[in-house]
Amino acid sequence: MAKIFIISDGTGRTATQALSAAMTQFPAQEVEIILHKEVRSKSKILIAVKDASEKEAFIVHTMVSNELREFMITSGRKFNVETIDLMGPLLGRLSEKLITSPTEKPGLFSEINKEYFKRIDAMQFAFQHDDGLRPEGLHKAEIVLLGVSRTFKTPLSIYLAFKGWFVANIPIVLGLEPPEELFKLPPERVICLTNNAHNLAKLRHTRQERFGHGMGDYSTPVFVERELNYADSIFRRQPKWPVIRVTNKPIEEIASEILAIINAKE
Repeated sequence: MAKIFIISDGTGRTATQALSAAMTQFPAQEVEIILHKEVRSKSKILIAVKDASEKEAFIVHTMVSNELREFMITSGRKFNVETIDLMGPLLGRLSEKLITSPTEKPGLFSEINKEYFKRIDAMQFAFQHDDGLRPEGLHKAEIVLLGVSRTFKTPLSIYLAFKGWFVANIPIVLGLEPPEELFKLPPERVICLTNNAHNLAKLRHTRQERFGHGMGDYSTPVFVERELNYADSIFRRQPKWPVIRVTNKPIEEIASEILAIINAKE
């Protein structure tokens, strides 16, 4: 059963009515709705978001305060909880059409959409720093993923970028030294990815069949084992780098592990 949190700085009536109307279009779907009303502080938002994360729920919210609305979006991003803002876009559009703002503060529409534009920037950053590209820009990354081929570095980068994180990824290739910029980064930003040798060999074999057999020993068990051992030797150079095993895990689960590590270090 899906769980939906309604978080409001008032009674929650507006969000409840809007959600009830929308749910009539999903008659076969059972949902549990959990209401948090009169949420008017960052501490209460944080409690609700953490609770939603533990219950694997998503959030529908109506926060009039621009500051609290932005904190809600940021907290959802940090704890990998999807948030649906019912109030912000409406206020933004009204501000645009009425050529004024509800707080008489110029630029409110731009502020409301700041997270949206940050997400676009994060996606662009992920593409520009995929697979070891532009190592001179690694210092701008909030998360750097490190691992051998087929440890899901690129899909994880895109997934986390969609959440608004600035992510770069660096491949480890047997015998090649990683960029020196990597070892200058704060260790809390680097996440190492590894896989079971047998599973990794199967993934590489599938890729090799798709793209042709001109990839040498890429998928042979002996080569895979050697490359994983080489990756481990690089990981050990910085004991503070956490290592996540991605074997048989979906992207969403790995991303949640990454964010849990990042949040624990803040």
